[in-house]
Amino acid sequence: MNEVLRIAVQKSGRLSEDSLKLIKECGIRFDSGAGKLKTAASNFPAEILFLRDDDIPGYVEDGVAHIGIVGENVSVETNREVDTVHRLGFSKCRLSIGIPRGVPYTSIHDLDGKSIATSYPRLLGTYLAENGVSAQIHEISGSVEIAPSIGLAEAVCDIVSSGSTLLSNGLQEVEVIFRSEAVMIASRNLNGTQQNLLDQLLFRIKSVQTAKNHKYILLNCPNEAVEAVTRFLPGMKSPTVMPLATEGWCSIHSVINENDFWENIEKIRLAGAEGILVIPIEKMIL
Repeated sequence: MNEVLRIAVQKSGRLSEDSLKLIKECGIRFDSGAGKLKTAASNFPAEILFLRDDDIPGYVEDGVAHIGIVGENVSVETNREVDTVHRLGFSKCRLSIGIPRGVPYTSIHDLDGKSIATSYPRLLGTYLAENGVSAQIHEISGSVEIAPSIGLAEAVCDIVSSGSTLLSNGLQEVEVIFRSEAVMIASRNLNGTQQNLLDQLLFRIKSVQTAKNHKYILLNCPNEAVEAVTRFLPGMKSPTVMPLATEGWCSIHSVINENDFWENIEKIRLAGAEGILVIPIEKMIL
């Protein structure tokens, strides 16, 4: 029987959607119909397992799944014997402490002797210990934000994306204790075939991620402005410069980093570039 790479992903929610989207962008085809617990890829030796996010690190540690995509906050909180092999850059959030609005706050030491409700006792306990704060931790699962209003705790520690949930429950965010994003974790007991399949998958993922951070740019430029324009378009090695049918003009093709795009696009326009086209890149292999 041919060996496959078993990939654990969250069975529902935004992290699940982003994980499956990434796998598909890597050219791996599979049926992700609603209610499925497992599906096999049709063009890559892989199976996808749909699990609760809190269970994924345990399944990977036990080798039931070879790799998993999970929030870094979950991976660190569960403290399983797994390796983080790649940071995926999506599902970014933060674990923050919130207190009732209007309550004065100057530093984490204001919580000394207080009670804090959280679903992340390990991460919170570590942060408090590192800062020399002694507080009572109430571990609860779900609906953490209502703890102060029902008298269970004087503060909360929970995952925050926009902060709207805290605000709607009369809380203010006062301390960020951990920043998280989706990560790929792997078993520490992969055999040679499994490791090879993981390496292939990581190669595809990195190609997709690199492409998302770059744009392909085409423009027309008078010959005398080529040096000035290409100064801001390094490309993968160097820009491609080709003559146009119109005498004295050329076409420049290059790749530009998304982070430098708006600043450099204005510079090349002022240097003499015209007819600038910017095209997304699907894959980029360096």
